[in-house]
Amino acid sequence: MAIAHINRIATATPPHDVHEPYLAFMSKALPEGKSRTVFERMAARSGITHRYSVLHQKGMVEADAPPGGFYRRGAYPGTAQRMQVYAEHAPALAERAVTALNLDPESITHLIVASCTGFVAPGLDQLLAARLGLRADLQRTLVGFMGCSAAVPALRIAQATVLADKRARVLVVNLELCTLHMQETEDVETALSFMLFGDGCAAALVSAEEEGFALGEFRAALIPDTAGHITWHVGDQGFVMHLSGKVPGKITEALRADPDLVLRGEGTQSIDLWAVHGGGRTVLDAVQTGLSLRGEALAASRAVLSAHGNMSSATIMFVLAGMLETALSGQRGVGMAFGPGMVAETFRFTVN
Repeated sequence: MAIAHINRIATATPPHDVHEPYLAFMSKALPEGKSRTVFERMAARSGITHRYSVLHQKGMVEADAPPGGFYRRGAYPGTAQRMQVYAEHAPALAERAVTALNLDPESITHLIVASCTGFVAPGLDQLLAARLGLRADLQRTLVGFMGCSAAVPALRIAQATVLADKRARVLVVNLELCTLHMQETEDVETALSFMLFGDGCAAALVSAEEEGFALGEFRAALIPDTAGHITWHVGDQGFVMHLSGKVPGKITEALRADPDLVLRGEGTQSIDLWAVHGGGRTVLDAVQTGLSLRGEALAASRAVLSAHGNMSSATIMFVLAGMLETALSGQRGVGMAFGPGMVAETFRFTVN
């Protein structure tokens, strides 16, 4: 029986590092006093040093941006304008990531694209296939609006495809332009939510070739009483996210109550690699506490959070990409991401 493997992963980010400019902008945008002080203190503790955007620093975050700037006080763009920018930049960034895989376009039989930060038709899957020159009988799947956990269902579909046909060579692309959805606000909690997110793309080849990470069991579980804790809606001024401050506590509580959600009856010592989506420092802390993981267990996830912020569905693939470079044959791993619902998506993998 064939076993699906993640053979290769390549990543790409836009050129503009917007993290520090955003912090400077929000320090001025928030009311003086407690709000500004809280924002600056929490930003310093975020564990994030860089975030990248398809938007230029000045156009994205500076209060006195020129008329062509994307975000200007009192004149934030509507959803239509944001989707125009998505349609312009998303295919090019995805193409960069896929090109780095050095694949023969004719060899790709299936394309799975996961994205929750933009809509366009023909879809990103079709636009990307045309740019890459993929075959005319390519089978395409678009995983949309599933939030930060979407990479896991995308990999699950890729695994099922390979199990159904061991000749399948599946290209999986996770593309997110999170910075297109900043909202004008003087609310410190909302401003801190925006501080987490950056843009990025990951591309992976999944096939029966015995190279890379062998994919094992996938599992999804809804965490009770959390349906409103992570939400994502289409608004008149972009997509509106709600990220409750209760999320980390609920993750810790769920993992302590049912460790088998992740461990399947094993102890944490049986897992060598932890690829956890870095939704934020407090989310990673919650997983570490909930499973009583050793100090450096989530180092790979924290490194991606520091270097890129939360790139929604692409984030966990960036973590896996780093692990592919250093993992040792025979090591066992767990992948984990949380999304709207609130759902925990997990999978097992083994290094070939």
